[in-house]
Amino acid sequence: MGAYNKQGQLIRVVQAAREKAADSRKKEEQGGGRQQQFASNDNDNLDAKKDVEIPPETARDHAPFPMNRTFISQPVLTSALQHHIWRQIIHEGKSVREVSAEVNVEMSRVAAVVRLLEIEHEWKRIGKPLAQRYHDAVQGMLPKTDWAAPEWDAEHGEFAKREKPNHESINDLPVHAATGQQIFLPTSESRHFTRADAAKVFDKRLLPADDRVPHPELTVMHKEVLEGLSEEERRERAEARNAVAERKRAAALALQAAKEAAIKKVDTGRWEYRFTEIKVDDAGKDGRGLGATGWRYGAPLMDRSRGQHKIPRAV
Repeated sequence: MGAYNKQGQLIRVVQAAREKAADSRKKEEQGGGRQQQFASNDNDNLDAKKDVEIPPETARDHAPFPMNRTFISQPVLTSALQHHIWRQIIHEGKSVREVSAEVNVEMSRVAAVVRLLEIEHEWKRIGKPLAQRYHDAVQGMLPKTDWAAPEWDAEHGEFAKREKPNHESINDLPVHAATGQQIFLPTSESRHFTRADAAKVFDKRLLPADDRVPHPELTVMHKEVLEGLSEEERRERAEARNAVAERKRAAALALQAAKEAAIKKVDTGRWEYRFTEIKVDDAGKDGRGLGATGWRYGAPLMDRSRGQHKIPRAV
């Protein structure tokens, strides 16, 4: 609604037609030719002129409420981009972090897209109807971030490079609760005070900002660019980091599979019982170790005893 005037004309098209008319008058004045009269009121159907191209959208065109210009409608992901994210994670086996850096979409949104598409595919499998018309209508009214697959370049024998979609900022630093206070720390002028030192001032266990961002690998890549490394060296370092991350992920998956294989499962049709081998030594000397069978069957709780701290003193 904010993109149109009272006559139902696109404001950016009307302004573009006026600017074009003003340029034409200036050229005619400079050339000494006959001026052509143009009306400047809103009643002129300037956007109906075929020689005026539609300018690109601006922030004003994304304001749905005329009385609230501060509210800007944010873009949504198209179905093509959502299915691309889903295929990269489900079929290609990529991590949420990798896909987020590839399509410039926040990691929480990437995970939400995968969950919603899994529900959609499950509904299709069981024959549950989808509100596709409503989905198409809403998609037609909102600004969108689209995804187009890279085209094959037959001349060079490879896929042509395409720009990544610019949907949102993906590396914003989350505000930690420990950094909400204001601290004045006297230090020497000759001391090299880094972000890691600043994090230790707020909390001894607080990581520096470079490690707390959602994509620390992008920070490392930017530092390598500032160091003046060549593209080949940066690519080799990135491949080495990806190989280390892949080995860690494979080891974690193997450990999880080993834990699942160690569990004995008995399916009775209605219930599934799971039995795990437990050692007595896992409970520790006091019987309260993390490897114990549980607080219900171990030593009794001490929360009613005198001298016990019921409020945690460290988080």
